[in-house]
Amino acid sequence: MGIKRGTTLAAVAMTVVLAATACGPSDDKAADTTQPAGAAAQAPAADGGYGAPAADGGYGAPAADAGSGAKTAGQLAIANSDQLGGVLTDSAGLTLYRFDKDTAKPPKSNCEGDCAKTWPVVAAGDATAAAGMDPALLGEVVRSDGSKQLTVAGWPAYRFNKDAKAGDFNGQGVGGVWFAFAPDGKKAAKGAATEGAPPAAGGAAEADGKLSVAKDPKLGDHIVDGKGMTVYRFKPDTQWPMTSKCVGDCVAKWPVVAPVEKAKDKGIAEKNYSVLNRPDGMKQQSVDCWPVYTFTGDKKPGDINGQGVGGTWYAVAPDGKLITVQ
Repeated sequence: MGIKRGTTLAAVAMTVVLAATACGPSDDKAADTTQPAGAAAQAPAADGGYGAPAADGGYGAPAADAGSGAKTAGQLAIANSDQLGGVLTDSAGLTLYRFDKDTAKPPKSNCEGDCAKTWPVVAAGDATAAAGMDPALLGEVVRSDGSKQLTVAGWPAYRFNKDAKAGDFNGQGVGGVWFAFAPDGKKAAKGAATEGAPPAAGGAAEADGKLSVAKDPKLGDHIVDGKGMTVYRFKPDTQWPMTSKCVGDCVAKWPVVAPVEKAKDKGIAEKNYSVLNRPDGMKQQSVDCWPVYTFTGDKKPGDINGQGVGGTWYAVAPDGKLITVQ
C-alpha cells in the first residue's frame, strides 16, 4: 500500500471495499453514546457536522473568505503531482480549475455570485501557453457581466481561494464538480504527468507517512500521522459496513488519511488495519475499520483544534476508539 493522500472528493457516501482483512462490528460504543459537555456550542447545527459554516453557498468555502477581482494567468506552467499527474498552473504556480457545471461547447461559465468569490475567475488577456501545451487550447469567454474569462479547451478557468501557495490543489474534487486542469484541458488525473515538468510543491494531497502514537495533556495517548498531525474519526461513519459519511466539502476540511504499510508505533491496534477504496479514487486508512482523517484547522504538530467539532469529530485512541474528553 502507498502512503499518498489524495484530495479528490465525492458527493456520495463511501462504500466499503477492503484491501486487507474483513471488518466486523466491535464494542466501541463511544461513537453512539458519548456527548462531551459543551460540544453543541462548538459549531452551528446547520454545518453538516464537519465544521463548515452553513453560509458557504455549497461551493467549498464561506463567501466571507473570498478574495475579489479577476486576475490574469500570465505564463502558464505544468507541475507534476504524484497524486494528479500534470497540473496546469498560472505564472505564480497556483492551480487552475474547471467546473463540471460549466460548458465547453459552447464555452459558458455558470459560476456567479458567491461561487465566483470562492472560485475567482481567471481573467483573459495575457495568458501564454505552457511549454509542451497546444497554444490553440487557450481562448476566452464573455461572462454575463461583460468581463472576459480565460478558457482551456473551451472550459472557463478558475482559481480556488483556499489555495494559499504554489503547488496547493485544495480545490481538487470539491463537491464532486471542481477539478484541476490537465495540460490538455481535461481533468487532471494520475498518469497525465508531463515529461520534464517540475513536481508540484505542497498541496493537501501530500503523503502522511506512517501512523504513530503521541501524548497530549488533555487527550492522553492518541494517533497522529507521519507529520505529527492529530488523526480524527467522524461519528456518523460506520464500522460495519465500513463507510465514510464525510464527502464533498467535508473532505476539503477533513482530508482522509492515506493508506500506510503499518503503524510505526506498535501501540496502535492493527486488528482490521484495512483500507477503504472510495469511489472518488482515494484510498483511506482505517484503524479497527473506522475511517480516519486529519483536520485543516490544525496548523502544526500537537494541535487538536478538531477535537469535539460539531459534537461529531474526535481524536482516535491507539485501539481505534474515540477520545471524547474536552
